[in-house]
Amino acid sequence: MTHAIVPPYLLARIAEAAVYRYPVAAAAARRSLLRDAPVREQRLLGDRPPAALPDAASSPDRRISDAGGRETLPGRLVRREGQHATGDEAVDEAYDGLGDTHRMFDRVFERDSIDGEGMALEATVHYGDHYDNAFWDGERMVFGDGDGEVFTGFTNSLSVIGHELAHGVTERTANLRYQGQSGALNEHVSDAFGALVEQYALGQDAEAATWLIGEGIFTSEVEGRALRDMLHPGTAYDDDVLGKDPQPAHMDDFIVTREDNGGVHLNSGIPNRAFALAATELGGFAWEHVGRIWYDVLTSGRLAQDTGFARFAGETVRAAGLRFGEGSAEQEAVRRGWETVGVEPEEVPE
Repeated sequence: MTHAIVPPYLLARIAEAAVYRYPVAAAAARRSLLRDAPVREQRLLGDRPPAALPDAASSPDRRISDAGGRETLPGRLVRREGQHATGDEAVDEAYDGLGDTHRMFDRVFERDSIDGEGMALEATVHYGDHYDNAFWDGERMVFGDGDGEVFTGFTNSLSVIGHELAHGVTERTANLRYQGQSGALNEHVSDAFGALVEQYALGQDAEAATWLIGEGIFTSEVEGRALRDMLHPGTAYDDDVLGKDPQPAHMDDFIVTREDNGGVHLNSGIPNRAFALAATELGGFAWEHVGRIWYDVLTSGRLAQDTGFARFAGETVRAAGLRFGEGSAEQEAVRRGWETVGVEPEEVPE
């Protein structure tokens, strides 16, 4: 399964609206849309069972390859675990970002890499000609260099790296189907863990965190802070060429569409806000409370592939009670987060 960080609706907007102001970006967006189209049509459902948590921590096994501007994977291996920095910014940022992601999952959740069994973390950089995206293809991270007018390179955002690798974790645990509400939850889970990876690496508590996904991937020409804002969906960018961030923050504004696999990058704003609200209400380090609750749900084996928002919300409330106690501050913060965005947590069986 392939998951990309930049949603197709934003690339389509750039391809259409940026042609005069950003001709390189418009052409790059068109090429990126064409390149991504086949994988959007061929998303695999899969049936992997939940992975067991390992008993012991381990070190990452990182392998970074260079595609050299071509679209052939994996490319030439240029840095592997333990080797010194190469001086190529994309190579070294990818190497560091894979390590930061591994460290958070290892130390916080005792998960040994993506599969829980020490899977090698592989990445390819310099993919394609001005390719405007980064994606997880089920085996590796792949990074484009951007077009230089709208997008910079994609390796300089740790939340992007964490987001994409988290898709691999979801595939091997809950494997939420990439369509409609379950697809929006799939995107949400990646945003949530992408944010946690960045916060853990920076030592940020929930209040100090930006809650931005993709901060730094826009050039200075764009009126925008990031691709998405988890705490305030719909406010990440407002640009005369790109338009306004279309993410809804409440179920009243849920978007029904056939595009974007049923709006998976759009409606993920609703659970994103629920997660960020619960985290900021509780304060402290988000990976110590809401992060653990969400991870418990993801690895519980209780989620159907087509799980919707209400069921997922109910499972997080249940998991909060199991981990922190019925009526605990953690459980009530999670419940209030969902209710604030218009999702009534479903009563779930024990």
